[in-house]
Amino acid sequence: MLLLTGATGSVGSRLLPLLLEQGEEVRCLVREPRRLGERRVDVQIALGDLGEMSDPYLVRQALRGVDTVIHLAATIRDQPPKRIEELNGLATVRLLRAAERSGVGRFVFFSALNASGAQRTRFFRAKWLAERAVASSPLQTTVFAPSIVYDHSDPWITLLRRFSFLPVLPVSGEGKARFQPIWAADVARCVIGALEREGRDRYELAGPDTLSYDEMSDLVSRVAGRPRPLVHLPLPLIRAGLIAIRSIFGEAVFATWEEAELMEVAMVSERGTADANALGVEPRRMGDVLEGL
Repeated sequence: MLLLTGATGSVGSRLLPLLLEQGEEVRCLVREPRRLGERRVDVQIALGDLGEMSDPYLVRQALRGVDTVIHLAATIRDQPPKRIEELNGLATVRLLRAAERSGVGRFVFFSALNASGAQRTRFFRAKWLAERAVASSPLQTTVFAPSIVYDHSDPWITLLRRFSFLPVLPVSGEGKARFQPIWAADVARCVIGALEREGRDRYELAGPDTLSYDEMSDLVSRVAGRPRPLVHLPLPLIRAGLIAIRSIFGEAVFATWEEAELMEVAMVSERGTADANALGVEPRRMGDVLEGL
């Protein structure tokens, strides 16, 4: 039995069909089983989310009979009353320790490229703490540290497409941070490749192109058929504006300061696509994917 968290996310929704095609028995930890679509009848369901990892009964039930955990679930914003640090950091540690007690053999964890304790954003610091815990575990562990992961309909790409309806495309900050965007489907294939290997491993997953935030924004608008001039907004203005909007609209806000700040942190691997290639995957270029080539 394999426990999959984050099964309805960009990577998880791509990974789940591949696991089922390989004949894996999968249990999905989800809040809303309907979001699994037609796949919900092919898997076992454990009702729960990252905010409930402190519930020992829920965790025991989720891990019953499980030999492999693939922990994809994460958040890039607070989910009151829970904060990013608890949802990405502490929740991972709780799941990991429960897996150790339950006799799980392997724990697969998704960190983030260039996560560290000195990073400017809370998301990256929480991921770094969780990755350190995974690295210290006696279990067989696999850590993936991807650059920015995208898919056709993920919230980030969708937001950029919506912005392209404006006369100009707003970009927070200078837009100079560089990334190696990798398609969610390629990431899912990397996970399948890693599951076929034994031992403790860490993979940095990156696409073939190194693009700035400006270049990615421009690419999305051009593929949408609405190329727009970019207008850079000062970070203090973005911060004040997003905090004010969130105070009015709460969690329904289209973006938070924590999310905007992420685009100021470069996510580039010196190894490029080498780790993905080693897993039998040749990542596709972002432009080709979005254009459907």
